[in-house]
Amino acid sequence: MLSQPKLAHGSLISGQSLKVCCASPRALSARRSRQAIPRVVSAASSGARSPQGDPTFELMAAEKRWEESIREGRVKSISAKAAGDLKQDGWVFLDVRPPPEIEKAAVDGAVEVPIYIPETQWSPINVLKQLSNFGLGGWWLGGSHMIPNQSFMQDVRSKVPQDSKVIVACQKGLRSLSAAEQLSKAGYSTIAWINGGLDTSKKADLPVKGADDLRYGGIGGMSEALGWTDVQREKSAGFMGGSFGPIKVAIAVLALDGAWAAYDFIQEQIHKGAAGP
Repeated sequence: MLSQPKLAHGSLISGQSLKVCCASPRALSARRSRQAIPRVVSAASSGARSPQGDPTFELMAAEKRWEESIREGRVKSISAKAAGDLKQDGWVFLDVRPPPEIEKAAVDGAVEVPIYIPETQWSPINVLKQLSNFGLGGWWLGGSHMIPNQSFMQDVRSKVPQDSKVIVACQKGLRSLSAAEQLSKAGYSTIAWINGGLDTSKKADLPVKGADDLRYGGIGGMSEALGWTDVQREKSAGFMGGSFGPIKVAIAVLALDGAWAAYDFIQEQIHKGAAGP
């Protein structure tokens, strides 16, 4: 029997999962809205009607449904290590991450069907959404504005027989829980979900292709360029990777300062030479 991991505050959804909003996997807006969550929960429990289209209320309602699906046993909450064991036992591993994340680090032998895909149509509204995603953390964490994949369940049905035992996974754990809910409604009866997503996996938990660590799938933006993500610092990858990252920055600043001073000196000598004795 698959056991449910014990999580803080009695929630079946881990704090790692809650870091990411479904529609914008890497945005920081979820963090900024956390202070409002107690008020939202209070309003929901008191029977207050949620404003139509309010993303905070919609996310809270979705999380409530997802937790119920776990409590009622329609979806099993498992660890990344347990997922690796089940995969070896013949379970289908369904990776619902968007292509940019899978390209960085993929699960070998997985069925890949994204539940969200990057927005590709450029209209004034979509440009504003892209800019909003960038301003809410995309510049640091990477990623772009995502939209639901309208053919998600159609693609799943074409690749995964309905009587299959299915492990559903994404990078952080929230999008895959949404996918698990859709699979359950579509008639899939044996579903497991990696609590916390692939960011919780260790090297030996699952077979990897494209990288040596599945956590690379969740990095991007300036933090990746500087090597300032957890996985890069652990592996000393990137400019600031490893414990000597700050020292590298200091050396770079000194080098730039020295180069500028040398440039000023050369310019001064050129001007002196042009002026003559």
